[in-house]
Amino acid sequence: ESCRDSIKTNKITKKATELTQKAVSQALADALNEEFSALGAGSLQVSLVSRSSKGKTLHKLKIESSQARNPAEVLSEGEQRAIAIAAFLAETRLSNGGGGVVFDDPVSSLDHKRREKVARRLVHEALRRQVIVFTHDIYFLLILTEQAGRQGVQITTRTLERRPAGFGVAKPGLPFEASGTKSRIRALKQRQQEAAKLFQADDQPEYERHVREIYRDLRLAWERAVEEVLLQDVVVRFRKGVSTRPLVRVEVEDKDYEIIENAMSKCSNYAHDQAAMGGVDYPNPDELLADIEQLGEWCKRTNKRAELVANRRKNKK
Repeated sequence: ESCRDSIKTNKITKKATELTQKAVSQALADALNEEFSALGAGSLQVSLVSRSSKGKTLHKLKIESSQARNPAEVLSEGEQRAIAIAAFLAETRLSNGGGGVVFDDPVSSLDHKRREKVARRLVHEALRRQVIVFTHDIYFLLILTEQAGRQGVQITTRTLERRPAGFGVAKPGLPFEASGTKSRIRALKQRQQEAAKLFQADDQPEYERHVREIYRDLRLAWERAVEEVLLQDVVVRFRKGVSTRPLVRVEVEDKDYEIIENAMSKCSNYAHDQAAMGGVDYPNPDELLADIEQLGEWCKRTNKRAELVANRRKNKK
């Protein structure tokens, strides 16, 4: 009996609860509420309820609400995701460590506004530690890239692909769909070389398949070039607003319309299904390369003209 009284943990439990409430619980609650505000869930306020059992202290999240219900019953899936991210970031902040953190698709179930807030918060965290983000969401990826530029954070991008070597094979850079015009042209030239090898090997079916896919993506590259080069990023898909300042660089000539229209028509000739009796005459590798290089040359001329136009307009002021 004497020994049993000596090894009771209630004194340890009591002291642990006291220390936790003073040193941990309130600090964590404050940090959590700050994270809620940063992630666009400022309407939520929480307090942490602590309890101890046999020397072990446990925490429970309590939503400050007139409705005494479980958070899972009153919060949307997106709000619950925001809470989870906020809780992780709050604990990470209080740990005062500098280790890297990894997020796996952190914005599923989140609307566009909250995605932007999550991107801004993760980039801000990257000012203090390495932040690795896995995502298949191109929109979120572009927001992360934009926020990194605004906050002066260096980023490194990798694309994970499925290849004969296996799943998750990493290659430098962004996927084609998220790349800029220059990167797309470079990728198309590499694929043209692969198609040329098939042509030399007399593998006509595979060559034609490659040509169709290349022209399909060349059409996408022209579309991105209209956005980036012709309109100088005045209007960017997925971006919230329209940037009027770059308008000083924009001038569209009749020749631009003619070149783009002809190029898009040719791309569509191979990208779309053909009539059964009509068929299509596939170009040789040299013609394919010339069509890709046409886009690159047009981009160079148009960007050079944009500089001249901007200087001319600024000098008129």
